[in-house]
Amino acid sequence: MKDKVVIITGGSSGIGKALAAVFGAHGSKILITGRNQQELDKTVDELSAMGISILAFRADVRIEEDNKRMADEAINRFGTIDVLINNAGISMRALFEETDVDVIKEIMSTNFFGAVYATKYCLPEIIRNKGSVIGISSIAGIRGLPGRTGYSASKFALNGFLEALRLELSPKGTHVLTACPGFTSTSIRTRALTKDGSAQGESPRQENGMMTAEECAAYIYAATVKRRRVLILTALGKLAVFMNKWFPGLADKLVFNIMAKEPNSPF
Repeated sequence: MKDKVVIITGGSSGIGKALAAVFGAHGSKILITGRNQQELDKTVDELSAMGISILAFRADVRIEEDNKRMADEAINRFGTIDVLINNAGISMRALFEETDVDVIKEIMSTNFFGAVYATKYCLPEIIRNKGSVIGISSIAGIRGLPGRTGYSASKFALNGFLEALRLELSPKGTHVLTACPGFTSTSIRTRALTKDGSAQGESPRQENGMMTAEECAAYIYAATVKRRRVLILTALGKLAVFMNKWFPGLADKLVFNIMAKEPNSPF
């Protein structure tokens, strides 16, 4: 990945920031995006101090034109685009019957259409370079999670998009990776939307025992280098996928029981 130009959406915190660090440490030139300029600037200062070549570009993945400007900025500053990591995402926690439809729209706009827009405008350069399109999906995109209907739907949609795209691009030598982390210690749960669209504010799960963002990013970097198709992460995530495939009825009961034990569970 030395000297490769890598765009990371939602790159100012969590897995996105960790990806910027690991790709940058291997010599990639990084452009991160996000909506919060202060967070972007803080990340650039931190990673630049580590000797990483990194730029920040304020953009909202939900806005198609912002994604076009993002791709143009990368080309103007670095000359090309080799890798796009569709990382920007938002979660939720609420019963569907109680959830405002606008919450579902918000999640789909970020997690699915954000990836569609970014990929659309970065793809010509990526195809030219036989580079990579990466989607940071979730185990929730393989196994639906109660209380996360909108989040699961967005990740199922992302997985289908990436799978179809992989087949379209395979004759052109372009790589597509679907990365599905399990529970990872980031701020995604504190920022998760509740039934009325407000932020949850605190995590309902024990964060200490989870995979770290840095560990997750290291696996994704290695999978990119090896040009893998799909990456399933964490032991619990792999177990969930296995159980869902071979014992779906039992998986329903186990998943429900695990999620129902969360503090202040909505069901």
